[in-house]
Amino acid sequence: MSKLTLSINQSVIEEAKAYAKASGKSLSSIVEEYLKSLSKDKGDSSQKHPSSIVNELKGSVRMPKDFSSYKELLEDALIEKYLKK
Repeated sequence: MSKLTLSINQSVIEEAKAYAKASGKSLSSIVEEYLKSLSKDKGDSSQKHPSSIVNELKGSVRMPKDFSSYKELLEDALIEKYLKK
C-alpha cells in the first residue's frame, strides 16, 4: 500500500468525507474503487476512446454569454450529483 497526496478544494473534501461516513466506507477506499473502475473501463475495447466522444460532441453545446467558469460549473454539478443526499 502507498500514500498519495492530492490537491482538492476544501469544500469538496468536506462533502466527500461526509459521503464516505454516511456510506460506511473510508474516503481512501472510495477513491481506490473509483480509480480501479477507470482501469476496468480501459480494458473494454467495445467502448469508444474518450477523445473520439469529445470530438463527436464538439460544438453541440452553446454556452450562455454570461458564462464565466466551466471549472466552477463542473465542480458544482459533481458535488450535487455525488455528494448531496
